[in-house]
Amino acid sequence: MMIKFTLCAAVATFVLSAPVAAQSDPGRVGVQRGDVLLRLRGIVVAPNERSSGIVPTFPTERASVNNSVMPEIDVTYMATDRIGFELIAATTKHDASGVTGTTGSIGKLASTWVLPPTLTAQYHFNPTGHVRPYVGAGVNYTVFWNEKASDGLEAAVGATRVRMSDSWGLAAQIGVDIDVTPRMFVNFDVKYIDIDTTARLRTTAIGEQSLRLHLDPLVVGAGVGLRL
Repeated sequence: MMIKFTLCAAVATFVLSAPVAAQSDPGRVGVQRGDVLLRLRGIVVAPNERSSGIVPTFPTERASVNNSVMPEIDVTYMATDRIGFELIAATTKHDASGVTGTTGSIGKLASTWVLPPTLTAQYHFNPTGHVRPYVGAGVNYTVFWNEKASDGLEAAVGATRVRMSDSWGLAAQIGVDIDVTPRMFVNFDVKYIDIDTTARLRTTAIGEQSLRLHLDPLVVGAGVGLRL
């Protein structure tokens, strides 16, 4: 809860501290220096996972991670007419499951919530138009929280504690804003985020096991936005 509160506070500070330009012409088209863009999207987070073996006991067995659908909020501050800085905030829940062998027969092994605040610098190609495509690149810090072993895993190996390491990585995005009114627009956005973690499972029956996961999800979103 403290993590979520801190992130919300950071987003609010980002919005309130941005020097918003005076709206002398609220009917103008497009964006300009000083604008703040607030968006609400529905997102699909689709991991492109690769995993190591579950070592030391199951070195040839791999894990898969499921997709997740959640709302996302983001805010962009336009530093110039074409350059903006976007901060996104969302948290999604994912399950890790065995694929083959003993862990495959168990199925779901563990679940975790993922909080990946991401800051990107964007270039907007058509700032004065009704249709404004953009590209961006930036950095991501991912926090894994509320990790839990599944009932099936604990039935097989006893009480299990799960911990997943946090991750730094790069991010890239492409998207477009399309005006509905002078201040409101719809948005379509795709991001690639580099996320790696090590999951450690401290079990009763087989001791500590570890698993390296490269998640590297695509985050596909659609929603609405408001120029403040």
